[in-house]
Amino acid sequence: MRTTYDEADDILVVHLSEKAIAKEVSQDWNTHVSYAEDGTIVEIVILDASKQGAWPLLRSHAA
Repeated sequence: MRTTYDEADDILVVHLSEKAIAKEVSQDWNTHVSYAEDGTIVEIVILDASKQGAWPLLRSHAA
């Protein structure tokens, strides 16, 4: 998994797979999920990521 964030446009993309995208589905106006032919999720795109609280990602801290 890897993430990319476009600060200028406030877009977060969570890449879960390198498979080709076969279908994209909008969950709501700012969340879009892309699927591979086999039905697995390839990536998730979140528009207005920082405004929606999705960016920055929280990191766990070792105790």
